[in-house]
Amino acid sequence: MSREQLEAEVRRLRGHSASLAQMFEQAPSFIALLGGPEHRFILTNAAYQRAVGGREVVGRTVAEALPEVVGQGYVELLDGVFRSGEPHTAAGARLDLRPVPGGPVTERYLDFVYQPVADADGRVSGIFVEGHDVTERTRAEAALRENEARYRTLFESIEVGFCIIEMRFEGDRAVDYRIVEANPAFVRQTGADVAGRWVSEFAPNLERHWFDTYGRVALTGVPAHFEHYADVFGRWFDVRALRTGEPTAKRVAVFFSDITERREVERRAEAGERDLRLIADALPVLIAFIGADHVYRFANEAYDDWFFVPAGQIVGRDVRELLGPDAYAARRPFIDRALGGEPVTFEMDWPHRDGRHRVAEIRYLPRRDAGGRVDGFHVFVQDVTVRVQTEADLARQVAARTAERDQIWQASSDLLCVANFEGYFVSLNPAWPRTLGWTDAEMKARPFLDFVHPDDVASTVAAAGGLSRGEAQLTFENRYRRKDGSYVWLSWNAVPRDGLIYSSVRDVTEIKQQAEALAKTEEALRQSQKMEAVGQLTGGLAHDFNNLLAGISGSLELMQTRMSQGRMGDLDRYMSVAQGAARRAAALTHRLLAFSRRQTLDPKPTNVNRLVKDMEELVRRTVGPSVHLEVVGLAGLWPALIDAGQLENALLNLCINARDAMPDGGRITIETANRWIDEAGGRQHDLPPGQYLSVCVTDTGTGMAPDIVDKVFEPFFTTKPTGEGTGLGLSMVYGFARQSGGQVRIYSEVGEGTTVCLYLPRHYGEADEDEVARRLAEVEQAGQGETVLIVDDEPSVRMLVTEVLEDLGYTAIEAADSVAGLKVLQSDVRIDLLVTDVGLPGGMNGRQMADAGRERRPDLKVLFITGYAENAVLGNGYLRPGMQVLTKPFVLETLATRIKDLIAEA
Repeated sequence: MSREQLEAEVRRLRGHSASLAQMFEQAPSFIALLGGPEHRFILTNAAYQRAVGGREVVGRTVAEALPEVVGQGYVELLDGVFRSGEPHTAAGARLDLRPVPGGPVTERYLDFVYQPVADADGRVSGIFVEGHDVTERTRAEAALRENEARYRTLFESIEVGFCIIEMRFEGDRAVDYRIVEANPAFVRQTGADVAGRWVSEFAPNLERHWFDTYGRVALTGVPAHFEHYADVFGRWFDVRALRTGEPTAKRVAVFFSDITERREVERRAEAGERDLRLIADALPVLIAFIGADHVYRFANEAYDDWFFVPAGQIVGRDVRELLGPDAYAARRPFIDRALGGEPVTFEMDWPHRDGRHRVAEIRYLPRRDAGGRVDGFHVFVQDVTVRVQTEADLARQVAARTAERDQIWQASSDLLCVANFEGYFVSLNPAWPRTLGWTDAEMKARPFLDFVHPDDVASTVAAAGGLSRGEAQLTFENRYRRKDGSYVWLSWNAVPRDGLIYSSVRDVTEIKQQAEALAKTEEALRQSQKMEAVGQLTGGLAHDFNNLLAGISGSLELMQTRMSQGRMGDLDRYMSVAQGAARRAAALTHRLLAFSRRQTLDPKPTNVNRLVKDMEELVRRTVGPSVHLEVVGLAGLWPALIDAGQLENALLNLCINARDAMPDGGRITIETANRWIDEAGGRQHDLPPGQYLSVCVTDTGTGMAPDIVDKVFEPFFTTKPTGEGTGLGLSMVYGFARQSGGQVRIYSEVGEGTTVCLYLPRHYGEADEDEVARRLAEVEQAGQGETVLIVDDEPSVRMLVTEVLEDLGYTAIEAADSVAGLKVLQSDVRIDLLVTDVGLPGGMNGRQMADAGRERRPDLKVLFITGYAENAVLGNGYLRPGMQVLTKPFVLETLATRIKDLIAEA
């Protein structure tokens, strides 16, 4: 190559290099060349310099020139490219730059490539960096994504149903459409999830209306708004449709809301309005609504009768035009008040069409809108001619009745008054001054309690309290002081009304005095009857005891005679006669004690069913063959703690009474049962609540009237003829039941029969087995040194008891009164048992002496022997542990057994 050629080539190369340098410098992308593993800038173009804020970077490493990129991963990317020799490309990578040292950090987004550069040996010697700042594009894309997200959220959360449909046509006729997209509200309101499907697939019978309407919107671009019923969904919809996208796409955006409930409300409202119109037209009342502009908005058919104008010609007319000047002027003040918000009622004459008199009641009721402003008023007019006439007649009648009442008030002999709740009389009729002597003014000036007897103030205040609670007080009685200081009895019938007390009062002083005199007379008669009955009783008792004493004394005389004659064979017979008479005498005294409620009970746990069963044959023989006896015993009947002998007497007495109530025969039923008595039952039966067993005797006899039932337990009362009864039987039954902690009740109906029920407390334990009577000779002998103290003021009793004790091997100590007995008990003498009468001389009774003795001898056993004992002495028939009672007269074998059993107790 010649020199000229060489120079020309050099010029060409230099020109090409300059062009390349110019292209490099003016390139729109940022370019840099990094050398070595430390990534030192070799060259950069202007775009790169602008990107880094014009900082001098050539000759410096990336970490030195751009310290803010350290830690963002870019230095590590360069290291990786340099090591691997593989290029790295990034799009939309974020880079935080600080163009001015100490200045703010700017957020940039870059598309770039790291391209490794190899030397002649193929080793990586540097990295070529080229890229574009895409910050604005990235931000625009993010904003677009955010807008799309907001649209999607709105699309999916709105309650309005929304879908985009794509129409299919045959010519200009829409034949189908596809649900391109639908929001969740579409599914909720239609109940169909049909996105992507053609209507012909899921609703082949859909009404033609929908295709025509949506097809017209797709073809013309004219939006549509309508309400229509979709039979396939069974719902009403409010629909808005508009074309969306290119016309050739034939797409329609549809917004719709389910208005089924609203349409149903409207339908009901329309039906209600029709019904209201029917009712309004049927009522004999003129009904209208007039707006605030005095124009009719509603009128019923009654206008034809009142105004002689059909209702259809009323609506829309002005009130002044319809009424006329005079009638409007008369009503104008009331109309103004109604439009001012005040309900108005007034009456006026309004003649019939034929001229007959008529009175109209007119009511104007204001109506308010949602803001509370009066927008008109309702009109109600009705014919009240009959009512007005009736009220006038009633007023005349009231005036006449008031005059009559005033005459009664003035002339009445009853005391009539009105009082207030402050305790003062408001009005008094003339009978008050006539009865009490106080003037009308004197009685009104003082509280009415000032006139009440001091003993009656509390009951009067209580009655006034009842009146203040709205309770009428009928036949309440108290005493009022006359002006002369004496008192009269008054009977009140008082009722509260309208804050006052209205009373009708009668002077019952004379009635009270008559009743008191009658009561005294009846009491005197009753005492006379009682004395007569006592006389009959004592005569009968004297006769019975004379017979019994004759048997006893006669038997003893014959025994004495036969013994003197040496004839011992008849002694047993005479002794049996004497003992039998003694037993009958004992039974007689027990009945007398039961009548007096002073018998000494010997309560033991008793199987009542067994007792009734054992008595069945005795009762059957007693009542005779004309009476059928039936015994109904409850299985599982509770035991009772009672004196079995007394229950037997009571039961036999009741059966005899039942037999006497059936002179022509009948049926007697003895029935036992367990009873739970609650508080209400306890009040009814006069018993504490708890568990009881009942023994009831029912007959089919004549029965008793209520007034007779109230008296049957009274001593000496009897329904039997004179000489056939003393009136003691049921009194004895009542005394036994009450003394046993129970009760007796009678239920009777005349002509039907009577039931008498004994209620006895349940015993929580087992019933005792039957005792086996032992002969005196069979009783076990006393132990060594066992000693018994006998205290009785009757020498014969002490002698008999001592004889029995000595026969049994006991040491017997006698004392005639409580003082002597207590001295023995307080001594050191051995005493295993105290046998004592209850009624003793010496200042203490037997119970008191025994209690005093137990202070020194806590374990002292006591046997009370008595023929008469006060209930209080023996604890109302119940004794403490280690104490027993034996009623006189007694069998000696029983005495011996009791003594031995008591001493043997642990």
